[in-house]
Amino acid sequence: MPAAEQMSRGEAGDFLQSLLNKNLRVTTTDARMFWGGFKCTDPESNVILQHTYEYRHPSTQQLLLAEAVATTGNNNNGTIKMEMQSRYLGLVVIPGKYITKIEVEEFASQLPK
Repeated sequence: MPAAEQMSRGEAGDFLQSLLNKNLRVTTTDARMFWGGFKCTDPESNVILQHTYEYRHPSTQQLLLAEAVATTGNNNNGTIKMEMQSRYLGLVVIPGKYITKIEVEEFASQLPK
């Protein structure tokens, strides 16, 4: 039985309460990543984030173009470095059925001793 199913209802509520206003990275089935402050969730596992940024991997077309430029020119021995594309979204609802991973952003100073 997964750990999430072993939590009592009260423990699960306490855990979710401990995440309020912490920054989460939520990855979806289409490989997008959302980074924002956790506001709430619901029984369907939808997640609401505030002050959210969306990050996307470069498209196949952008990768092919960069590869063509790198192989035809004298650019870093044929290596390609590309950044993820990002945009600010604000308040978002991420449907639970599309969430593949949730990570909590914590700094060393926030970890229990």
